[in-house]
Amino acid sequence: MPRGRSKKAAASLKAGRSGGEGKDARRQRPALRQMLETRGANFTRQREAVYDYLRQVDHHPTAEEVFVAVKRELPKIGLATVYKNLEALVACGAASKLTYGDSAARYEIRTDHHYHSRCLKCGLIADVPPAAGEQLIKLIKAPRGFKVEDCRIELLGHCKNCK
Repeated sequence: MPRGRSKKAAASLKAGRSGGEGKDARRQRPALRQMLETRGANFTRQREAVYDYLRQVDHHPTAEEVFVAVKRELPKIGLATVYKNLEALVACGAASKLTYGDSAARYEIRTDHHYHSRCLKCGLIADVPPAAGEQLIKLIKAPRGFKVEDCRIELLGHCKNCK
């Protein structure tokens, strides 16, 4: 469980991308507020809008993509505000930041341990089912005396649209 996340808040947010503004979204607001406040951050309309957008998408958007989408709802929001809000969501454990070398960081609300595939042509990032990642980990042997804390598995290749 990421730092700053209470068990109650983590359970409430674990639902992941469900989309829409239904009961699930309203239920997650108190949990998001608690996670932010635990890390000393405020729950704001901008943070809520950024989080709601991440909940509704089925891809891993860049900050610029989040900005364009959230600006439709909050026309006065700036790109710097979106970046700050994304980082606040990452810091409190409500979102994850994916960084890949020199390309733009991407964000998602899945904070459980999982893996990704990335298209080398268009940059599309997709989640890899956990069972597949766990099977790969079993094949990897760490050097003697090396204590593994975590691992990242990224499958590189070309998506079905870029073959």
